[in-house]
Amino acid sequence: MKQFLRLRSLIILVLMTCSFYVKAQITFEAQFRNRFEIRDGYTIPSEKNAVPSVMIFQRTRLSFIYDSEVLKIKISPQDVRLWGSETMRSSTGLFGDEASLELFEGYAELKLGELGWLSAGRQQLVYDNQRILAARNWNNNGISYDALLLKFNPKNYAIHIGSTWNSLNESLEDNLYPSNRIKTLNFLWVNRKFDNEMNLSLLHVSSGNTETDTTNTLNFRHTTGIYSSYKNGNLIFEGDVYYQYGRNASGTKVSAYLISADLSYDLLGFTPGIGATIISGNHYKGSGQITDHIFDFLYGARHRFYGNMDYFKNLTSHTAQGGLSDYYTYLNLKAIGKVTVLNTCHYFRLTQTNELTPDNKNLGFENDLVVKCKFQKWGTLEGGYLFYVPTQTINTIRGVTDSRFSQFIYMQLTILI
Repeated sequence: MKQFLRLRSLIILVLMTCSFYVKAQITFEAQFRNRFEIRDGYTIPSEKNAVPSVMIFQRTRLSFIYDSEVLKIKISPQDVRLWGSETMRSSTGLFGDEASLELFEGYAELKLGELGWLSAGRQQLVYDNQRILAARNWNNNGISYDALLLKFNPKNYAIHIGSTWNSLNESLEDNLYPSNRIKTLNFLWVNRKFDNEMNLSLLHVSSGNTETDTTNTLNFRHTTGIYSSYKNGNLIFEGDVYYQYGRNASGTKVSAYLISADLSYDLLGFTPGIGATIISGNHYKGSGQITDHIFDFLYGARHRFYGNMDYFKNLTSHTAQGGLSDYYTYLNLKAIGKVTVLNTCHYFRLTQTNELTPDNKNLGFENDLVVKCKFQKWGTLEGGYLFYVPTQTINTIRGVTDSRFSQFIYMQLTILI
């Protein structure tokens, strides 16, 4: 707590000093989020004799924002904890919190004359529908990036160029880094909004991983794709296509794809929709695999796209490299006052089978019912009841011997001021 108070005092002093030189606005934002969960088959099919788990998470986030015509600064410390996770301190014999205070955001943006802005520091990178670069807000910690970002805004366009370089510790030599984590991520995003309510974006990402934990060799996977959204009256379309090439972390050649389309129609607050996502997978494994066809989500959102029960966060392990085909339909209803009800049905299948998967591609059915109530300008209450009907195929892939009806219940309170 003392460290937090010293940090807050320092931030306020710096921002007050800056205000002497530039006409600026200083604002504060606070977010408090609690989520109660009952897990009975969340992320993996539940075994018949398993006992459901019950837990409560809490996120507390405070943001300090300095905004002027030539300089923007944002600093956001946050605390994320699981209620009751305190451990006993050996020195005192008392229970106390593990260190959970971290810097979620801390960056500065400098205006580059008429060209645009330069942003440096820990920041969120959120683009388009968040398929590739996302906020990952369902995650209690969220996600931010230590990045350098150039933002240009020529007429009718938005162009962003970003780069990251990650290190585990200070060193005098080598570029060693865990091979399962991205060492460097570099991207180009070009967006154009048209007058007829059409939005079109091009995104190219080059992500580099070290070949092993003890070597310096970097292998780059490239992701290039187009996102589009279009609204014509009550008809709404959204779609994206991404292709991955280059080499995976181990150096194997990559050729993978993701194709998604979503179509909905707004009937005065009653919005039915239908969609599909096809993600490539591997048909051959071992010595027969010359090219890797499994698509890497990179830092993209999982929870919002591939079922809220989060069965498919990692396609390599969660589909045994078979890839994923998701066919879904949904109904979004604006109920009484500021209450919305969204029900989504997913039918999941493997895109490919291989020697690690059963021959049957059927992965199961999921239903997500989510109700949201914005009871105040600053407050939202959200609740969900989700269930998954597993198949023998997903049980085999996930190592579940005797599964049952799987379900997940949550209630979340978010206060943002």
